[in-house]
Amino acid sequence: GRDAGDAMAGGSARSGSRGEGAGDEDDGREDRVDILPPHTALNEVAAEIGGYYSSLERCLLLAGMQRAFIQASYPDDSTFARVAVGSSGPDRGAGSGALQTNLVEECLFAARRSTLRAFATGHTGTASAAANVCVDVLGRVLLEVLTRRARVGAALVKPGEGLLAGQAGLGQAALSLAGKGLRGGLQGVSARTGLGGGGDGLSAEETAEELRLRTLLGVARAAANFNDLEVAADYTRRLEGNFLREIDAGYPRGQSTEQLRMCVKGLGGVVEAFNGASARSMEELIATVTPRARQIVNEAVGQDGGGPSAGSAATNFLGSPVLAVGNNAGAPATVLDYDLNDAAFELSQISEGYIGRLCAGLDDLVDPLRVHLVPKLADELVIGILGSVSKRLEAAIRKSKFTPLGAISLDSDIRYLMTFAKDRMDSPELKSNVTLCKACTPLARLNQITLLMNVDDLEDALDLISVSKRKGNWDLKLDDAKTLLSLRVDFEG
Repeated sequence: GRDAGDAMAGGSARSGSRGEGAGDEDDGREDRVDILPPHTALNEVAAEIGGYYSSLERCLLLAGMQRAFIQASYPDDSTFARVAVGSSGPDRGAGSGALQTNLVEECLFAARRSTLRAFATGHTGTASAAANVCVDVLGRVLLEVLTRRARVGAALVKPGEGLLAGQAGLGQAALSLAGKGLRGGLQGVSARTGLGGGGDGLSAEETAEELRLRTLLGVARAAANFNDLEVAADYTRRLEGNFLREIDAGYPRGQSTEQLRMCVKGLGGVVEAFNGASARSMEELIATVTPRARQIVNEAVGQDGGGPSAGSAATNFLGSPVLAVGNNAGAPATVLDYDLNDAAFELSQISEGYIGRLCAGLDDLVDPLRVHLVPKLADELVIGILGSVSKRLEAAIRKSKFTPLGAISLDSDIRYLMTFAKDRMDSPELKSNVTLCKACTPLARLNQITLLMNVDDLEDALDLISVSKRKGNWDLKLDDAKTLLSLRVDFEG
């Protein structure tokens, strides 16, 4: 009986000790009570103040950007600086003289300063609102201003009407510089060039050199409007990374912080918008310059398709046998003719052909822009112009007859054009025939036409087409191939 009583007593004691331990745990939980509930009126007041504060920051940001816009509308020498993105190539290489305006730097600095002030409050709601304002203003207001300025830049360099030379010589804007210098009417071009005013005592050669330098300065400052879009994309990408590092350093992990990060990552969409606007602006610039590029081809190989200016035929330069006098819309015209015999072929190897003149004319047109655009945009410009030139050349080639020797001469001419194109590319990838042809389909077609015209017999043509199609580098349709092969005098019929 005593043993049973002791056992019961021991059990009661253990039960009591467990009860006391549980009570201690309950007391500990009761001690860890929140001083304030999760949501109070203070949170609402902080959110309301944060809303007012973000609206104030938005006004300050827009005011800072408006100041930058006004300054950019009345530029001086301090408005422009060497471009801060891309790599400057060698002297006279792509991007070697590229400029940018201070408009992008001023606007991005204002956006960064305004947003970081909101981040310093430590309130995620206020910081998120400021980040959204930054994304909206950069992606809407700044994008619209830079796009309009690029459109003005394209108009300023329009061949024949702007700063670039047209078919009749210097453009109207360049001619105006000879009489009144760089003042008024040319946005982005400063009167203070440091080159003098072309006053008394200057020789004709010095006056011509001064005009050339002033014209190049105008082209450089017009090209800066295109460079600004690339600079804005680069700066915005860096700004996003800066904001994310600030969040990691100053905010604890949590749902609200993650929402703030998502707001900041909206800048990625702004970067894409700047890149898209840059691509569209370059398409507009290429469309502005392309008519003059086509005229250069017409002057080199003869007018294509008749029309009002069909009488302005190209001349047979230094007796090049590839150019022959033909008939175009009832008027004498110089046309391509690769129907060469042995004597004509030998002459073609020692005479300066049309392709050299064509490339020299393209250099005069494109080089001022290529030097003053950032390398990426310079490559896009060259590829766009080459595409238009290649289409016009293909149309001229389709009107010629070919002997086997003429096909060899065509191969030499197209190789010359390919070398010209690769020498003017900045990107290492575009300096190979394969990547250059992938980037410029009309130029690839010219290469394929050259290969097709140089086959020994029709069976070789079929092998060439089938092998090239398997490799994925053949763009000519079968009907095109038949039409081109019929131009070979030994394949007729």
